[in-house]
Amino acid sequence: MTEQATTPTTATTPTDAEIVAGLADIVHEISGRPVALVVPDATFADDLDLDSLTMVEVVVAAEQRFGVRIPDDDVAGLVTVADAVAYITRASVLA
Repeated sequence: MTEQATTPTTATTPTDAEIVAGLADIVHEISGRPVALVVPDATFADDLDLDSLTMVEVVVAAEQRFGVRIPDDDVAGLVTVADAVAYITRASVLA
């Protein structure tokens, strides 16, 4: 009988483009903002016009979609989409 080696399945860290696309979908679903506006340099408050309550909804949806935890204390540091991408990337590597 021949034994076959199996490769353990591991979650891969999403690419920056995948995270931006996911955040764009989330922002659109929650706020109705066009997906095209969600670019790395966009600010959540000014460019995307998300208030604090909407931002909480975006964070919760991002946590679920990307399988990461974003503590309330860290949300204030997520000023731009690029900030969120970097945070999710780091959190995904640590998960």
